[in-house]
Amino acid sequence: MTARAGRTTRPSWRWRGNPLRRHDDVLEAWIVLAVWLIVAVGGAAVGVVTARAAADGFARERAERRPVRAVLLVDVPQTAGDHVVTDGDRVMAKVRWTVPDGSSRSGRTWVRPGQSAGAHLTVWTDTRGRPAVQPRTGTQAAVEAGVYGGAAALALAGVTVGAGAGARYWLDRRRIDAWGREWELVGPRWSHRTR
Repeated sequence: MTARAGRTTRPSWRWRGNPLRRHDDVLEAWIVLAVWLIVAVGGAAVGVVTARAAADGFARERAERRPVRAVLLVDVPQTAGDHVVTDGDRVMAKVRWTVPDGSSRSGRTWVRPGQSAGAHLTVWTDTRGRPAVQPRTGTQAAVEAGVYGGAAALALAGVTVGAGAGARYWLDRRRIDAWGREWELVGPRWSHRTR
């Protein structure tokens, strides 16, 4: 018990015996506690699990993808025309490479503009020898895994806080309706009105 400005207050009054405490007050206190526990403990757990899963996926990606030497099969214009697919500073072009079993493959990949046919370049392939995106470096993978983990934790927190706010809103509506019903019974006696 603490005394403040001539009043005595009880910390965590919803948990203790109080003649003004209603069942909905206790329920609300449990909801608030559950929301905070889910946000703190569940958010941390979901964030760590998501970050580890992403990091494992990126590590698997680095282990499965291999750089191979390829030969550009067409001239790539310096400036992209309407019929050329671009991705910012790169254009899509046809290349040929040799897979580990010795067979030759060809496909389309992103290359820098302004190169001529026969130019040698490096492309990344998956375990089947198909073109693949270059895997993230260890630093890039760590940062991206951290971002995914943080996003997962925030998503869980958002859903949990939203559900808790919805439950508290429902409890507030119940309390207001109960107060209205009680006032209909008590109000006429106080104001000396009849029904």
